[in-house]
Amino acid sequence: MNIREKILVIEDEKSIARFISTILTANGYEAMRAASGAEAMSMISSHCPDLVILDLGLPDMDGLDILRQLRSWSTLPVVVVSARSHEQDKVSALDLGADDYLTKPFGTDELLARVRTAIRHTATGNSEIAQQGTYTVGDLTIDYNKHQVLVRGENAKLTLSEFRIVALLGKHAGRVMTYDSIIKELWGPRASGDNQILRVNMANIRRKIEKNPAEPEYLFTEVGVGYRMAESEN
Repeated sequence: MNIREKILVIEDEKSIARFISTILTANGYEAMRAASGAEAMSMISSHCPDLVILDLGLPDMDGLDILRQLRSWSTLPVVVVSARSHEQDKVSALDLGADDYLTKPFGTDELLARVRTAIRHTATGNSEIAQQGTYTVGDLTIDYNKHQVLVRGENAKLTLSEFRIVALLGKHAGRVMTYDSIIKELWGPRASGDNQILRVNMANIRRKIEKNPAEPEYLFTEVGVGYRMAESEN
């Protein structure tokens, strides 16, 4: 008997909650529902879900407050699904520790892909892989031992700063990393808010690794939010 991952859907609109739950159940997950922040926090503690799908507009509290409380004691993966489409809402959610952010309306395949990615990261400890070994997606390979990025077997000849950016995004492949989180990780908190150094490096990286930098295959931009490395299907 296969063990099904438990997913808690925190959504106060019944039709949307039912729609998401139906999709999850049809694809082999065990779906639970909470219609308020208070109910959600109680269910997280008592049912220990494997993942949370979180709407930000709840009747009793803002979803960002739930995320903030949860991150004070848990690394439980959270995928935000919200009608809020402003860049700052996405940045705030991701900076508070959300694993991903989907804007309503969204497609079934996209939702399931984000869910699989978030659960896989938890199961494999993906955030810890970048100290050694390799990460491969398509024709691109990050060799953490040799500090090289190979494209179709050829060294892309990245600078140290460029390699560090690609290596960090490779650690979190499939997830959006905000500009600030990348900058703080690589250049320290004092550089926070200065996106220019990151944009310049990213432009150079894309020229070296992408067939067409205007239509990237490996490094994607979430406009106004950050960057995401393509996730391997293996």
